[in-house]
Amino acid sequence: MKDLSSLCGGLPPELCEQLSMEQQVIKIKLEKRRYGREVTIIEGIDPKQFNLKKLASQLKSRLATGGTYKNGRIELQGDHRHRVKEILEEMGFPPENIIIVD
Repeated sequence: MKDLSSLCGGLPPELCEQLSMEQQVIKIKLEKRRYGREVTIIEGIDPKQFNLKKLASQLKSRLATGGTYKNGRIELQGDHRHRVKEILEEMGFPPENIIIVD
């Protein structure tokens, strides 16, 4: 996590991190690419507060899949929508803020 003390006006880092997670509205959706390939897209995580490159790396290793981070969103090869939601919940994101778009 990046230094959030400047964003939270002196609150303890743990509390600040929890507040920033609760303000995120994360959308997980599936896109079809060429040749019928499916890509799971994760949007809505603030790149100023979270290291998305590191988060993408963690998701790729946990899901044993390829993927990338670009343009402020994480792309994972294959349909991993429900598993991504479970992993993000384990990481501390509130379940009510994670939306799976069908």
